[in-house]
Amino acid sequence: MATGALPKITVVTPCFNSVVTIRETLESVRDQDYKNVEHLVFDGGSQDGTLDILREFPHLKWVSEKDDGHYHAMHKGLMAATGDVVAVLNADDTYPPGTLRAVAEAFAAHPDWDGLFGDLLFVDAQGAKICSHTDACYDYDVLRYWGCYVVHPTLFIKKRVYTDLNGFRYQEFKNLCDFDLLLRIGRAKYRIGHLRRILAHYRFHEFGQSADLRIRANSTRERLILKREHGCPDGFAGKVMTVYGRLRRQFQKLILRGRPDFVSGHYYIKKHYLTEAKFSSNIGLDKLEK
Repeated sequence: MATGALPKITVVTPCFNSVVTIRETLESVRDQDYKNVEHLVFDGGSQDGTLDILREFPHLKWVSEKDDGHYHAMHKGLMAATGDVVAVLNADDTYPPGTLRAVAEAFAAHPDWDGLFGDLLFVDAQGAKICSHTDACYDYDVLRYWGCYVVHPTLFIKKRVYTDLNGFRYQEFKNLCDFDLLLRIGRAKYRIGHLRRILAHYRFHEFGQSADLRIRANSTRERLILKREHGCPDGFAGKVMTVYGRLRRQFQKLILRGRPDFVSGHYYIKKHYLTEAKFSSNIGLDKLEK
């Protein structure tokens, strides 16, 4: 991509039996005011009417075949992408108007950036606001000591970064491949910028994995493995480093955004968690023990 040139952006949407929400997702990409966009959909073999919806969007490039889970679908899409910049938008999330133009202009203005992320709005099944998720900057130490605060629908990276890092480790992690990628981006010292605007709406609803407490429990197990892999110790020392990471993030938000989080977003989100959500999975995530 030439310095100052607006990049081609590839958006990858993984889906599997997503008939309830995917239309809104597709419309949010189609209706952006930035048109140098490739939208790829990798479907896991849906049988619920999802494919009928995909056929209504002739600009889409899509494939429907059994896969090894949603991260495998993301991986296939990102590897097939022809854009300079790539992103993943799940089949229940949406981009607000102006997102892709803002992203393209930010990359043109900051040619040294290898990627960027932005703020996020958590919404319920009807699209109503639950809470906002704002941040200040990308920080590898906050990620590896505290946890994943970069929510992946707001992450846009240059295609070469994804291929250089060999993509998602979807055979090793079932719920936190995005966190793993973010950590490896940090360890490799790629430069990740931040946009102070909401780049995506992230939905909590009864048909999504994010609302399922079984998925949350498995994510906690994978998070501990990844933190250990990136130098966060176990035991009391690890708890100290976790507190350090949390405080470091809040200090950054105070200095760069003018205020820390006085109330954790989890306080607003927790009432939307379900013991067992109604999603489909090719790798048995919908059959995890309660």
